[in-house]
Amino acid sequence: MSDSHHSSDDPSEPEVTTKEQGPESQDEFSEDEQALITRMYNLLGDRWSLIAGRIPGRTADEIERYCKSKCFVNSSANQA
Repeated sequence: MSDSHHSSDDPSEPEVTTKEQGPESQDEFSEDEQALITRMYNLLGDRWSLIAGRIPGRTADEIERYCKSKCFVNSSANQA
């Protein structure tokens, strides 16, 4: 049974890779994206879907995670 090895010639088999697909992983943002997110956040606040709508291929959840990880968002305890 020498056919038990995975053949890369079979187009019906999805290609399996260990790296993220594409030039950047989803949570990595280019410098241009970072600058745009910062400007948009300063203008719009936490309106994630509006910010994401200005950046092709990004979701509101990705933008929110990025902003929270960069401490753009104040905690609710500071808003009293």
